[in-house]
Amino acid sequence: MYQSPRRLCSALLQRDAPGLRRLPAPRLRRRSPPPAIVPRPASPRLLAAVSAASGAARSCSRTACSMGNGTSRLYSALAKTLTSSAASQHPEYLVSPDPEHLEPIDPKELLEECRAVLHTRPPRYQRDFVDLRTDCPSSHPPIRVMQWNILAQALGEGKDNFVQCPVEALRWEERKCLILEEILAYQPDILCLQEVDHYFDTFHPLLSRLGYQGTFFPKPWSPCLDVEHNNGPDGCALFFLQNRFKLVNSANIRLTAMTLKTNQVAIAQTLECKESGRQFCIAVTHLKARTGWERFRSAQGCDLLQNLQNITQGAKIPLIVCGDFNAEPTEEVYKHFASSSLNLNSAYKLLSPDGQSEPPYTTWKIRTSGECRHTLDYIWYSKHALSVRSALDLLTEEQIGPNRLPSFNYPSDHLSLVCDFSFNEEPGGSL
Repeated sequence: MYQSPRRLCSALLQRDAPGLRRLPAPRLRRRSPPPAIVPRPASPRLLAAVSAASGAARSCSRTACSMGNGTSRLYSALAKTLTSSAASQHPEYLVSPDPEHLEPIDPKELLEECRAVLHTRPPRYQRDFVDLRTDCPSSHPPIRVMQWNILAQALGEGKDNFVQCPVEALRWEERKCLILEEILAYQPDILCLQEVDHYFDTFHPLLSRLGYQGTFFPKPWSPCLDVEHNNGPDGCALFFLQNRFKLVNSANIRLTAMTLKTNQVAIAQTLECKESGRQFCIAVTHLKARTGWERFRSAQGCDLLQNLQNITQGAKIPLIVCGDFNAEPTEEVYKHFASSSLNLNSAYKLLSPDGQSEPPYTTWKIRTSGECRHTLDYIWYSKHALSVRSALDLLTEEQIGPNRLPSFNYPSDHLSLVCDFSFNEEPGGSL
């Protein structure tokens, strides 16, 4: 169905570029775009592709904004996405294209494109990696894992009631560039995301062209579908770099609680490192939210642990579990993971002085119900098989600011977590 990379770009060119011409919010600190990506006259071929795409989705009734010969290929992929109405009329755009037909994108060029789109916003927050290496050397490059609840667009605009966040900060045409900028800045080998409601029209097409293989598992009854003009259901997504890993097997898990199937899901994949030949399992999940559902989350966590016990052959295969657990460390589900026979440890505890305390927060927002500051997001790992070499430090309260998250600086109400892992040199024995 996708005969060329240009056809893929045309499918993406349907919504957002006109929004990039809007004036920024007042009193924002400006950042000039890099000279190398100053807009130039568009090529006839690009205009033809844009024209064809606009004709295929007339319901959008928008015109294209092109960026010229040198950047048109990247901007075509970046600048526009399908509306749900266009997608319903043209479902072929949501079919995953053959990776062999995708033209690769240079991540540095795409990062420059994102920054050009964001040049009227404040610069991205700077965060540093904390070196956690022990005396155990590793003969192979580390495995960088990124965990992030990116905030579903439909929920951010329609249900979450971020009363201190300006509406302009939530516009998808710019917010998606902030999300991509965060991902591109840290260059994870494995990317675990929650609340993804733009998988087919944004993340899969772009990340596939950056060399990632992706899997998406939506919630059966996504709350995004209750929002007018939604882009489909949200769910979990898992991406890994194909030049580093080979997929051994993959499982989509619909979590159960008290024998009932629930609305929460997980993805678990066994990967093989091409450098070392070592295998490990990577899993991503998003447990039930809200106070009063603690027992429900606990049951979901037990179900996930049982599934992972089977997938890892009784903990013979090393394991990394990423997720928004919607649970503080005091909850039962956290204790289940900490005491599991899978011998897991929480990577971000290692940032504390004693190595035993979780960060003070991984999400910080202000809703109509009040201010919420919680630790809900975790990266668990098999502590006898894997070591954490470094972890990305969290934003400070001063960086986050009095209006909390999301904001013009940061696209989600949850902070991204990033860790570098290495295999312990002794491959045998139980984990």
